[in-house]
Amino acid sequence: MADEEWIIDPVPDEPHAHRDGGWERRLVTRLAEAALQEQRRARRWGIFFKLLFFGYLVAVLVLVYAPDWKSASIAPGAHTALVRLDGLIAPDTDASADNIITGLRHAFEARHSKGVVLRINSPGGSPVQADYINKEIRRLRKAHPDKRLYAVVSDLCASGGYYVAVAADKIYVNENSLVGSIGVRMDGFGFVEAIRKLGIERRLLTAGEHKGLLDPFLPEKPEEVAHVRKLLQAIHREFIDTVKAGRGDRLKNDPELFSGLIWTGRQAVALGLADDFGSVEKVAREVIKAEDIVDYTPTEDVFAKLADRLGTSLGRALRFFLRGSDPVQLR
Repeated sequence: MADEEWIIDPVPDEPHAHRDGGWERRLVTRLAEAALQEQRRARRWGIFFKLLFFGYLVAVLVLVYAPDWKSASIAPGAHTALVRLDGLIAPDTDASADNIITGLRHAFEARHSKGVVLRINSPGGSPVQADYINKEIRRLRKAHPDKRLYAVVSDLCASGGYYVAVAADKIYVNENSLVGSIGVRMDGFGFVEAIRKLGIERRLLTAGEHKGLLDPFLPEKPEEVAHVRKLLQAIHREFIDTVKAGRGDRLKNDPELFSGLIWTGRQAVALGLADDFGSVEKVAREVIKAEDIVDYTPTEDVFAKLADRLGTSLGRALRFFLRGSDPVQLR
């Protein structure tokens, strides 16, 4: 348009000289308005990301402190405290000693919990982790003599799972549960013939005569196999002593009890490995007499769990490939 076309003229007396000054003011005004709009836009994005970060922080705090909040506010009345032990008992799992012990402590220390139920569905796992949990249960029972702990078996309570269960005041099972497997195992494999046929030479440098103990790419040494058998027998002896200490004279005198065999729930009750039949709900209602059930099992931040599991899985795969065997397992 004609009025938008400006011509700079050095002669100030011309009529359009004042219009030149108006153009400059308009340009400065537009630049200032654009700068203000950009600042407002940046401020809005800044507020958005701050709110997003705050929301994430709140979510993390909820996940981290969930057990405390459960014991403090979610369960103000009389209730049965539940802790779930599911899956393999190992340091980097949901059934690790750290997780289970944390849940048990919150369950016992909760002001209005009338009793504790440890629901077990586990094939076993690390003897060290199982022993940690067993000893902590016994300590908590002594520290809180007014509260009893009952182990309730769902599908499976084998080996390390049973090692934990015997620390309870009583063990309840389903008639079709699988219970027992009181034994110790160590898994491995051998590639000696395979690498010989492929023409592969194993080169292993060690400081220590037996540092390459049970290397899967070298022939077994009888003295090393004998040494490992002694280790397994010693751990088995400890397992048997722990079961006897927990079950006492309730155990029947059966030579097969500690052979590594597994039994149905009905057989387990007959052999003294368990006390009676019952579910979590039945024990809460009829034994503890607090029908409301509150779960004190710790939960983990899903992002941390994903990162931890990924790193753990890679590490285990690498270790298994290089070593050829997993640690000793109660399963």
